[in-house]
Amino acid sequence: MSQDSPEPVAVAILAKAPIVGTVKTRLAMLLGVDGATALQERFTRRAVERAVAAGVGPVTLWCSPDEGHPFFQTLAAEFPLALQRQPAGDLGARMLAAFVQAQRPTLVIGTDCPALTVAHLQTAAAVLRNGSDAVVFPAEDGGYVLIGLKAPQPDLFSAMAWSTDAVMTETRRRLTHIGLSWREPAQLWDVDRPSDVRRMRLEGFGDLLDGIGREPRPPERFGFPWEPPDAPPDGSSKPT
Repeated sequence: MSQDSPEPVAVAILAKAPIVGTVKTRLAMLLGVDGATALQERFTRRAVERAVAAGVGPVTLWCSPDEGHPFFQTLAAEFPLALQRQPAGDLGARMLAAFVQAQRPTLVIGTDCPALTVAHLQTAAAVLRNGSDAVVFPAEDGGYVLIGLKAPQPDLFSAMAWSTDAVMTETRRRLTHIGLSWREPAQLWDVDRPSDVRRMRLEGFGDLLDGIGREPRPPERFGFPWEPPDAPPDGSSKPT
């Protein structure tokens, strides 16, 4: 295939609907539940914008709990993307479903990494096009923010202890055991805790916080379990 028409590499984005009281709950103490919900929307839109702008292949937004939320419908009207409902199961099952459905080399990302750029996505696609079986962008917390595969690899996702600092180490072990070649072009960071919000401001992502978090409402008003800010990330909307 010529460089003028490179092999398409699909991009699958796993996203949770911005439903008040169900997203970014560890940030609600800092931003308020409304602010946390607004940040979820902005993160998802940013991920979609970058995936589409990268131009590496078809983009699919994998929606939780389903694709019917008005925000997802708005994105589908604004951007050239497909909507799919995330299946039941843990994070590994949901990522594997994205690879299986694409039927082509695919990058899977979440929405919690504002530092992920168009160039990162293009680099990851090039890794797969240039012969590697896999590409992974480790996260500083021990997980990963992007994984790309030429073909589905169920053994990379089954019986994984997600949302721990050992995910990337175990993923490397499994890649080696299966006999896959891979590259790790970049290490990035995601936003799970209040300290990550402060880092956003320091590293130039403060625009994503403009106008939110001014009047926080206590999370108990919405009846969902409160988790302290230092609780481990739940990984529900990102590959980590």
